[in-house]
Amino acid sequence: MIKLAVSDLDDTLIAVGRPCATRHAIEGIHAMLDAGLHFGPASGRVPWDLGWMFDGDARCFATGTLINGQLVYIDGEFVLEKVLDTQELARMGELLKSIPGVALMVDDYGDRFAVGVTAEEIHRFHGSFDRIGSVRTRVPDKKIVKANVHVVGNPRRREDVRRLLSREFDAFDFVFPNPKAPLVDVLPKGWGKHRGVDYLRRELGLAPEEVVAFGDAENDLSVLGSLPNSVAVSNADPKVAASARWHIGASADDAVADALFDIARAAETGGLPAFMSPERENLAATWTPVGPAPEGA
Repeated sequence: MIKLAVSDLDDTLIAVGRPCATRHAIEGIHAMLDAGLHFGPASGRVPWDLGWMFDGDARCFATGTLINGQLVYIDGEFVLEKVLDTQELARMGELLKSIPGVALMVDDYGDRFAVGVTAEEIHRFHGSFDRIGSVRTRVPDKKIVKANVHVVGNPRRREDVRRLLSREFDAFDFVFPNPKAPLVDVLPKGWGKHRGVDYLRRELGLAPEEVVAFGDAENDLSVLGSLPNSVAVSNADPKVAASARWHIGASADDAVADALFDIARAAETGGLPAFMSPERENLAATWTPVGPAPEGA
């Protein structure tokens, strides 16, 4: 029986182009919660994005993991925070100053700012800097959880920038949150959504097989690979689709919402949802239990 569902948001639960989760998706989450089950976002997003993404319905995101597993919260209370190496982040900001069309972005708990670019240069990013509050000359010497690198250009250029960053910075891992987004997320080394979901699962007292995860993009691979019940939407990146045990319809068709209703119905009898029936399984479950979060989390 599934007792916890975690879902990526952009182009998984919420189709790109929609202003927020549909009413059907919100009602699917409510159906799970009303059945005594748990639901939570497992997203690279930050907490202050969730209000508009769920049309102000706080019940939908009271529990979850954000910033690619670096924040975990239960019933609105933060239970885990994993910060970035500030000194190395500052060094990254200095390095990126020399690369045209590339800039480090930091979100300091709602204060979004770009590092090492001028206001004139921002216009070259063709709207990539929407909602950035300011431009600073350097990374401040303080605790930072969320950062990414914006890259003007095609996916090949983003891959080139990621390769450079991976060579230069051993303290971090770098993932693409969305194949369409012009950015690379910066994560603490060895971190990912799997860390946050595993911590959340343990706090809720659940076994791995009682959790299902939905995703579509590269930053979902770690959590999909860490659970026996992994689900890809049909619009997922091919690598993500290949990694998932179960497959459902497209984000644009509210397939995750349908799956949440399915989970809630199955809970009434203690069984598994229909989308997880054996005849629909087209990839053998291969997963390795994730160990506890490293010291210092």
